Amino acid sequence: MKFASTSFNNLIKKSYNPMCPFLNKKLFRQNISCSYSIHHDLPSKVLKLYEGIKMKDRYCLAKAITLVESIRKDHKTQAQQLLSLILDTRHERAKETGDSISTFRIGLSGPPGVGKSTFIERFGMYVLSQGHRVAVLAVDPSSLKTGGSIMGDKTRMPELSQQDNAYIRPSASHGTLGGVARNTNEALILCEAAGYDVCLVETVGVGQSETMVAEMVDMFVLMVPPAGGDEIQGLKKGIVEISDLIVVNKSDGVFASAAREAVTEYTSALKYLHPSSPFWQPRVIKVSAKTNSGLDESWKFMQDYYNIMKSSNELYKRRGKQRKLWMWRQITSELLDRLNSDKEIRNLVDELEQKVFHGEITSGIAADYVVDNFTHKYNVTKTN
Repeated sequence: MKFASTSFNNLIKKSYNPMCPFLNKKLFRQNISCSYSIHHDLPSKVLKLYEGIKMKDRYCLAKAITLVESIRKDHKTQAQQLLSLILDTRHERAKETGDSISTFRIGLSGPPGVGKSTFIERFGMYVLSQGHRVAVLAVDPSSLKTGGSIMGDKTRMPELSQQDNAYIRPSASHGTLGGVARNTNEALILCEAAGYDVCLVETVGVGQSETMVAEMVDMFVLMVPPAGGDEIQGLKKGIVEISDLIVVNKSDGVFASAAREAVTEYTSALKYLHPSSPFWQPRVIKVSAKTNSGLDESWKFMQDYYNIMKSSNELYKRRGKQRKLWMWRQITSELLDRLNSDKEIRNLVDELEQKVFHGEITSGIAADYVVDNFTHKYNVTKTN
């Protein structure tokens, strides 16, 4: 297979294979050569997935996301090869068209029972009617103890899941911080490569999941129930501050009056909060996923936001900052994985945990000792 351009090969020559261990500079250069040889002769599995995704094949997309989510070393290597190929193709297309962003990433969160899945299904159907292709990355609620998933989101979005131009991917959080699946960020890239120009990310809606999803999307939408007074006061200030749009759902029937009150109170509260962008003042609207009321207005506000943020170059900057942030998240995660997979270091950690538990040493001393042993074992010079 011929690559889209020579820039991909040049990129690989400079890249570091994430599967090779941290060693000294000489071996680091050897790892670069190793990385280049692996990518220069890509496995047929990677090439087939790449071609299938380009053809908008949902089966290939599902297989690719499964590959990204896998913790097997060979799968992680193949996933990075696939993502690198996709990013290179996207980069070349951006140079040709002059448009580096042609997709819209929307995060949705809210307390349990607010009707997120119902709203996403009805809203997704509306966006499809406007000529778009919609992907939904729905993170199932999972037990922090067992990592088990309570239900599959496809069962809660039966109509949307049957549409040819829609793709729904339930993904258990496995107890990760914030309830956001570890590789949701890469799954977004794959969905966009498969031609889905509107990607929705539904979060668990508890803990710090809202912040996590806000760090990977273009627009963050907070869904709230039709309530006011004390219930609004109880909502965390931080979650409101990072919201670009607040949607008061279930604004119908006996809740209509409470919904109007909630819109008024949230609108008033937003005046005292600093918006996340100087180019956009957050809005508050009421909708009813049950009656489809307000769906068109929601989409209009989202389009306005997208156009303003893109034309001001704010969207490009935001995505760049998010990529840097997630790079460091991945570095931290990878280092923890390597620490836990090293038997000698793992035994040392178990011993130190007992000392910390009994108050014999501080957690800082234990952490420093683990890092010293890890860096010494792999001959990495520790900086002061």
